[in-house]
Amino acid sequence: MRDHPEAPRGQEDGDGESTVWTGRATNRVQWLLAGAGAACMALGIDLAVAHPWTSGVIPLVMSVVGCVAAGLLMLYGTVAFVHVAVRVDKETLEIRCGHIGLPRTRIPLSHVVRADFAPRVTPRQWGGWGYRWRPDQGTGVVVRRGEGFVVRLGDGRSYTVTVDDAEAAVRVIRDRLGLGTGRPASA
Repeated sequence: MRDHPEAPRGQEDGDGESTVWTGRATNRVQWLLAGAGAACMALGIDLAVAHPWTSGVIPLVMSVVGCVAAGLLMLYGTVAFVHVAVRVDKETLEIRCGHIGLPRTRIPLSHVVRADFAPRVTPRQWGGWGYRWRPDQGTGVVVRRGEGFVVRLGDGRSYTVTVDDAEAAVRVIRDRLGLGTGRPASA
């Protein structure tokens, strides 16, 4: 699922050269999971307050704690990764997740050795939505299926990010690094 609330854009300096490129990707389906998390929390609170428990305190505590904990995990896990924001300026690539911007990754462009366009990134490739790490693929920020980009660092690590207009992100990163302006290769 893709959502295009605002197009990626760049800000220009006085010479007409773009100084900052920003982009984002959002997945509205994850809001359903956030709603389920809120419902779990509400159920836990309702169990604690409104229902008479004749079977003892231990089942009550287990039910309430279980519902509230599951609700909090679902709610935080989805709200934290419902969207990703990417910012490329003259010196850094910054990747921020969710509404509070955490986790946040700042990569100096001097550490990037390669940037590639990935036409099809899926949560299945990464084991789900969110901030992921896999030994064979590196780190991924996957909030939806679709296009993304992959940056490879000089130390061998790589970052894959799903973002709208990923080709423009690759083009900007390559321009900053002086790697050429041709069409990015598929990753």
